[in-house]
Amino acid sequence: MKKALSLVFANALAGIVLSAPALAQDLKGNAEKGAAKVAMCIGCHGIPGYQASFPEVYKVPMISGQGAGYIASSLTAYRAGERKHPSMRAIALSLSDQDILDLAAFYEPHLAKGDRAPAAPPEQAAAPSAEVQKLLTKGGCVACHGSNFSKPIPGSPKIAGQHADYLFAALRAYKIEGNPNVGRANVVMAGMVKQYSNAELKSIAGYLGSLPGELRTVRQPPFHTAAR
Repeated sequence: MKKALSLVFANALAGIVLSAPALAQDLKGNAEKGAAKVAMCIGCHGIPGYQASFPEVYKVPMISGQGAGYIASSLTAYRAGERKHPSMRAIALSLSDQDILDLAAFYEPHLAKGDRAPAAPPEQAAAPSAEVQKLLTKGGCVACHGSNFSKPIPGSPKIAGQHADYLFAALRAYKIEGNPNVGRANVVMAGMVKQYSNAELKSIAGYLGSLPGELRTVRQPPFHTAAR
């Protein structure tokens, strides 16, 4: 019991520490300005069901509705090389601190014109199988991601309803070392993930992806050609 509580506390503390990206502290995100900076984002994140093909094949994550703090932290990690993905790193390197905060502010409440925000998920996630429950308890996942996996502590992601194949790839990335195109350098998550086999990670991802959540892909409006 004591060991379990220590693990939960360590997870929560790590999440708090990692929630503050290395951005200028006097800057604030502006959603309206962010809307003018999404050209490099919508080609993947604005197409429902769009699937990446390199360096791995999986559906690109839903980021509309994701917490601004997590989006900013993620882009900062790609820019710093702490997360490896050729396309995301190239995009992140082109962004200033202000750009990152503006994009994060834009995507957190992002809805298509005229749409309503999705219904809030239940406070408690539906119970998984006994096997998956043991895996979640082992990692103390609710300490950072919330009991419904949609109310994380600051800086941690909402993961309920996220694409299961993306979640599996993201979790597995924390185990990968020495690959120039795939990997995530986070000592806390690496320590958690390395406790599991890939089959166990896939089971966790499958359960999380099946839950109702607030994440969504907002389809981009069609382009209109100018009248001639």
